[in-house]
Amino acid sequence: MASVETVNGAVDAGELGTVLIHEHVRFRDEAVAENWPRAYDGEHEMAAAVEAVNAAKDRGVKTIVEPTAMFGGRDVRFQRKVSDATGVQIVPCTGIYTYDFLPHYFQSRSEDQIAELFVTDIEQGVQETDIKAAFIKCAADEPGVTANIEKVHRAAARASVQTGAPIMAHSRPASNTGPRQVEIFLEEGVDPAKIQIAHTGDTDDLDYIERLLDTGVWIGLDRYGLELYLPIERRNATLAELLRRGHADRIHVSQDFCATIDWFPPEVEEQLLAAGLAKDWSMTLVFDQVLPWLREEGVLDDETESKIFVDNPRDWIAR
Repeated sequence: MASVETVNGAVDAGELGTVLIHEHVRFRDEAVAENWPRAYDGEHEMAAAVEAVNAAKDRGVKTIVEPTAMFGGRDVRFQRKVSDATGVQIVPCTGIYTYDFLPHYFQSRSEDQIAELFVTDIEQGVQETDIKAAFIKCAADEPGVTANIEKVHRAAARASVQTGAPIMAHSRPASNTGPRQVEIFLEEGVDPAKIQIAHTGDTDDLDYIERLLDTGVWIGLDRYGLELYLPIERRNATLAELLRRGHADRIHVSQDFCATIDWFPPEVEEQLLAAGLAKDWSMTLVFDQVLPWLREEGVLDDETESKIFVDNPRDWIAR
């Protein structure tokens, strides 16, 4: 029987239940946290994570896929504490989250050597623990698929081919990264069914989206609440049309919520929220606002909801 690695060990794929495919219990720069730990309030971070996850649990969520990789402050011990405190299964990753920068360590090593690190996380454990990574995370953003980004993607692809672990690739539709990301993965021999192009929902260009779907990959409509990338009304209209066109079996829906994130000082976060760049951003927005709207539009029933939040995550991540 297929299984999935969580921070508390492998579980039967049939035990995932309702899944949020893309949420962060904490997101921070590990280099800053390592050098200036007093800049962070660990108790606040834990409380915020537990509160967010419990809110999702109250909406029926049983599992959260947590794509925090290197440069996002990946900490599987923290994730396990959150899981223990809430009873929600958390699925960890390996990988490198960068838009171009790579430290000298990786610049002077090959794709295969980087892939070997990912494989170790998948097969042996992450950060000297017995917690194994269930999937691989990589990213391409505004700079596009640069040489460094291509290197990480090829490393991710080779680790996927070797282990069978799926890949979640952060993308930026405004920079047209998705097609090139898919092209690299396919060149390396990755099964399209193992590939998820995250943040595809940041565009309502249906031609762009369907060209990705035509390759056989999964897409993430996973940034609900982040209005600066696309307002909720346009996200909803796009999702509804994709459902009408019969694409429910290739879609993931989530919020990319960060229970805490250190990108901005608190006062700047407040200014961004006041400016409307994020609205009702949480781990529950899709349940509280999106799914009721889709039902009113007549494009969502119990079977389709189960496909999106139960079947699709299981089929992508189980191995």
